[in-house]
Amino acid sequence: MNNGESEENVVIRVKDLKKYFELHVGMFKFWGEPIYVKAVDGISFDIKKGEVFGLVGESGCGKTTTGRLLTRLEDPTAGSILFHGKDIARLKGKGLKDYRRNVQMIFQDPYESLNPRFTVLKTVMEPLLIHGIGETYDERVEMVIKALEDAELKPAEEYLERFPHELSGGQRQRVAIARALVLRPQFIVADEPVSMLDVSIRAGVMNLMLDLREKYGIPYLFITHDIAVARYMSDRMAVMYLGKIVEMGETDEIIFNHLHPYTKALISAVPVPDPDHKHGRVEIKGEIPSPINLPPGCRFWPRCPYAQKGLCDVKDPPLVETKDGHYVACHFAKKFAAGEEVPEKEVATA
Repeated sequence: MNNGESEENVVIRVKDLKKYFELHVGMFKFWGEPIYVKAVDGISFDIKKGEVFGLVGESGCGKTTTGRLLTRLEDPTAGSILFHGKDIARLKGKGLKDYRRNVQMIFQDPYESLNPRFTVLKTVMEPLLIHGIGETYDERVEMVIKALEDAELKPAEEYLERFPHELSGGQRQRVAIARALVLRPQFIVADEPVSMLDVSIRAGVMNLMLDLREKYGIPYLFITHDIAVARYMSDRMAVMYLGKIVEMGETDEIIFNHLHPYTKALISAVPVPDPDHKHGRVEIKGEIPSPINLPPGCRFWPRCPYAQKGLCDVKDPPLVETKDGHYVACHFAKKFAAGEEVPEKEVATA
């Protein structure tokens, strides 16, 4: 989504990106039409220099698949991914390897993303060896030490010969951050980087990532299911539901002036640490529809309190700009933005 930003200020530009996974159901795959899971279904957004762009939604909404597409761990079904104006969606060979040097990923689970047989030194040095960076072993060791110190593992020399099982969860994730930093990437995808950590150390890791953004100007795609974490980390954010972006804009604008009923329900579910605070809890009725058998029209209509038959269950609403930089995919977006009353409807089952 082009928000009027100049081309040179945009690091990543995603246009109508799609990723469909074909299901093979035993012997029946030889008959009938193929069955697809539409994990990502036509999303568009920009990520600017030095920006943290948050991607929020329930499990199964497609946010992790989006991150894997941007790092080219998955090949897109359709659409484009522009990196500094160059489409990398179909890159192969050396071009793809060069791109992966500039785009790194921090995974959700540091227990799984680190090789238990590798020391910290070998773990962080591995990307340097793969990309042929550093002329000597000692030069690579110095790069590893610098990356570990950037990740606030000091003195770095004390960690070089340790194995993952000798580290705490927070230290493991800092090693994963150091491994991403050692190549000096131009863009980082952080997939739920604090969700597996104890609450007591989450803030430290989040502050570290923000400090590194300030120090090196590295933009992030920050993926999370926790809208409170997204507010703390993100400059702008997008809310996903079943493969679609339903609302996108400046973070504070989304938090305080949200328009989509799904966003409203997500924010109302955030706990407030005040026993006297009262706010209306927006309940979403029903279960998330199957990504294999998506409802016609708006994907949220079976659970939406404002759904109208003959409209919401027939026509898929486009992502429209209600005000500068605030986009909403809802048939009543303009009415919500204008403060007009939209009567709640009895939600029919899909």
